Amino acid sequence: MGLGRRRSGKRADERAEEAPAAERVAVAERAPAGETGTAADRADAVEPARPAGASALWSDGLGRAGTRSVQVLALVALVAVAVFAVTRLTLIVIPVLIALVLAAAISPLVGLLRRKGVPSFLATVVALLALVVVLGVVVWLVAAAVVKQWPELRDQAVEGFDELQTYVQNLPFDITEEQIASVRDSLVGLLQSDAVGAGALAGASQTVDFVAGFFVMIVVLFFFLKDGPAIWEFLLRPFEGARYARGQRIGETTVRTLGGYVRGTAIVAAVDAVAIGIGLAIVGVPLVLPLSVLVFLLAFIPLVGATLAGVLCALVALVAVGPVEALIVVAIVIAVNQLEGDLLQPVVMGRTLRLHPLVILVALTAGTVLAGLTGAVLAVPIAASIWRAIQVWDGPDLPARFARQKRHETVDGAPASSS
Repeated sequence: MGLGRRRSGKRADERAEEAPAAERVAVAERAPAGETGTAADRADAVEPARPAGASALWSDGLGRAGTRSVQVLALVALVAVAVFAVTRLTLIVIPVLIALVLAAAISPLVGLLRRKGVPSFLATVVALLALVVVLGVVVWLVAAAVVKQWPELRDQAVEGFDELQTYVQNLPFDITEEQIASVRDSLVGLLQSDAVGAGALAGASQTVDFVAGFFVMIVVLFFFLKDGPAIWEFLLRPFEGARYARGQRIGETTVRTLGGYVRGTAIVAAVDAVAIGIGLAIVGVPLVLPLSVLVFLLAFIPLVGATLAGVLCALVALVAVGPVEALIVVAIVIAVNQLEGDLLQPVVMGRTLRLHPLVILVALTAGTVLAGLTGAVLAVPIAASIWRAIQVWDGPDLPARFARQKRHETVDGAPASSS
């Protein structure tokens, strides 16, 4: 009986050894003549079976490229839908974004009041009222200055137009009085046309939208200041573990970036406005206060804001006091902007806005196309916040995988500058 079990076990082992041998023989028979190597090596070299039918169309290089193209088109369609929704809901999206930026800027004041023992509700109200009072005082000062100096500026503008007309008549080519009168009549006709009335109605509608958006912004800003951390924690409820930690890092980084950008830009803009305002007053340009406030506001538009402010100041100086004074104003604006770029921004802004000028220009263009002047102001801080969020995606100092430096990057033999 034991002998029978041993024989049956031996036959099973022999069958187990014969099976792989048979497979190797079959592979050797399928191999082409003259091929060297053992049957086992040739068996390992056999290519796996390729998919047949419809699956084969997507398995080669062209199929994989088609798959990626479909994925890219799906992402583009998603972005297009999101952009369309944003442009249709500007009355909600723009006030919320402005409230987010302002909340990030004045949240340190709310935090300071809370640490001093002030209740959360009262600290939020105090910070909000301080912001509204500052904005109200600025608007009142600008309006009062414009109303006070407008007659003088109007008379100087008329004199400047007469001087320009005399200069035009002395050009090498002929421009007759009839042509100048025709242009003037065309402008008068445009002002009296129905298009101006339609524009006035559109302006009234925009004013209503502005007032509604302003109140929405104030309400949203109040809740951001009062319950901002709680709102973010609520949005992070679906996430756990590493994803929750990532959400926390992104939230803290976004608030820090937006707040640092707004506060730093405000400091730089205030210095620019005071310096240029003093220069305008010395030269004798009217409307110094409104122009200084305009310099302050335009400073929030990177790259092009300072240039626009300088052009406006020079034009007012040209019309009001003369060409020599306008050139002096241009020199003052250039000197202040140079001081800002070389000293103020590196010291005050630090590394808050680490974006290439080309990225800033593209962001400005996209923001202006989508939301006009408001989009131009908000585009750059939002782009900076997105980039900073990418920089902490996988850790406090670990960017997302696609944004990591994977090799020693050089440009024309020189190490490339890191952004």
